[in-house]
Amino acid sequence: QVQLIESGGGLVQAGGSLRLSCAASIRTAMGWFRQAPGKEREFVAAISSIGGTTRYTDSVQGRFTISRDNAKNTVYLQMNSLKPEDTAVYYCAAAQNTAVLRTTPEYWGQGTQVTVSS
Repeated sequence: QVQLIESGGGLVQAGGSLRLSCAASIRTAMGWFRQAPGKEREFVAAISSIGGTTRYTDSVQGRFTISRDNAKNTVYLQMNSLKPEDTAVYYCAAAQNTAVLRTTPEYWGQGTQVTVSS
């Protein structure tokens, strides 16, 4: 069982930045999903267990950056140029590799709220 502990959500104005963190109990591929009110949960970004491979959904490409500190088994999501449509609960996720993570994550964090005001 992989434990995922998230932090870093909050309220920010449009154009601002936030950084989310997710600490895992083991080293594995990790990523982020988000779910806005009334919408399905969607993939945001993923990073391989070593960090050499990253993936993003089109709507955040160029604004969000996923990275990891393997010494701490922690993944970060730096979110810049935030838009009101980025408002959602953001969930950390983990799986054996990024391909599996994008479609069927095996483990989930508890979620952290990100609210972007216009």
